[in-house]
Amino acid sequence: MSDSTVTKIDSRHSPKGELGQRYLASGKTISMRLWDEASGQQLEHDAVREYEVVGYVIEGAAELEIEGQTIRLETGDSWVVPKGARHTYRIKERFKAVEATHPPAQVHNRDAKL
Repeated sequence: MSDSTVTKIDSRHSPKGELGQRYLASGKTISMRLWDEASGQQLEHDAVREYEVVGYVIEGAAELEIEGQTIRLETGDSWVVPKGARHTYRIKERFKAVEATHPPAQVHNRDAKL
């Protein structure tokens, strides 16, 4: 029996979210998105989300302020933002990263504008 849920997503043609993220593959309980941001931007100021995030920095640098801590994210680093954690991203230099969210961030308007 073959699984009909297997998909391939070409990020050049994937939908773009309200915050600039590109939606990549998405399953029933997890999804991926790609961020490609210019330096000097601030994303998700004091955001609290109803999903967990794990991410990996492909290139660039950002600061993640989370629950009173400031963490520098650089090429090759990975991170976790727990569900319900208050956080802010500050882009320090062109930042390209991929994130996985559980449950999928874009389901039921969880990825709404700030």
